[in-house]
Amino acid sequence: MADVEFHKQEDLNDVPLEGDITVPGLKTEDDEISTLDEPVRDTILRDVRAVGVKFFHVLYPKQSKALLREWDLWGPLILCTLMAMMLQGDSGDVDSTSDGGPEFAEVFVIYWVGAVVVTMNNKLLGGNISFFQSVCVLGYCVSPLAISLIISRLILLAPEQTTVLFVIRFILVVIAFAWSTFASTAFLSDSQPPGKKVLAVYPIFLFYFIISWLVISHTHS
Repeated sequence: MADVEFHKQEDLNDVPLEGDITVPGLKTEDDEISTLDEPVRDTILRDVRAVGVKFFHVLYPKQSKALLREWDLWGPLILCTLMAMMLQGDSGDVDSTSDGGPEFAEVFVIYWVGAVVVTMNNKLLGGNISFFQSVCVLGYCVSPLAISLIISRLILLAPEQTTVLFVIRFILVVIAFAWSTFASTAFLSDSQPPGKKVLAVYPIFLFYFIISWLVISHTHS
């Protein structure tokens, strides 16, 4: 009886152990990035770099899954706030009856409600993209228009506004409008249903056209 138990123990010792035993806290190449134990500064810097990468993809538009795979709303929120602040009315004018509040709210409504309407149109047409992914792409692709707004504000600092300066502003906004439309369609092209791309692109065109009109019609420095 003792011999049988001894042989059974030997057989158990010969059984190969499968799996990998790792030391807690030791990083391996297959481990995913964990933000639980890292400093807050590292987490913030990584998020900032991620937002910067998304802006780069918009400024260099190509068919990429970066904005769809790792979507966020930080970039659209920053752009919306920046443009709303720059487009608000001149409150320093004593004769002005507007304090800039309605224009600030107007930009917010156009920005977010417009993105939601375009997204809902894509979903109703049968697009295979989530709601927040579409809002993320549409929001980030406003970047060229935000750049054109900043340049336009610098041009408006000139002491005398001439026709030449207006033409320069107009050309900048038109280029930014085309850039934003092309970038957004490049990211969303795979999600748009075949045979209905025109119906899906038209609201995108209208969305950026309205924002472009706000930029070009802004005449106060």
